[in-house]
Amino acid sequence: MGADRLALIIHSLADVAAGFLGLWILLYLLDANQVNVFVGFVHGVADWLAGWSQDIFVMETEGLRVFFNYALPALIYLAVGHGAAAWLRRL
Repeated sequence: MGADRLALIIHSLADVAAGFLGLWILLYLLDANQVNVFVGFVHGVADWLAGWSQDIFVMETEGLRVFFNYALPALIYLAVGHGAAAWLRRL
């Protein structure tokens, strides 16, 4: 019972992290107002979540750079979080 609950928490945290990163990518590509409080909050959370992966991809097209530098950590969070949750559920 405890392992299932922990697996659900890990699974949910991975989804939320990937959601923030995906939302920032979407807001950036749609040219959202950077001064808006909500956009600033999402950007701050996404920067914190993707801080370890910043500037892995250096491209001249800013949109592609943002996409790849934030999509990579989102995919890693999903893979690790869902993998860990699946492993815990098997216990």
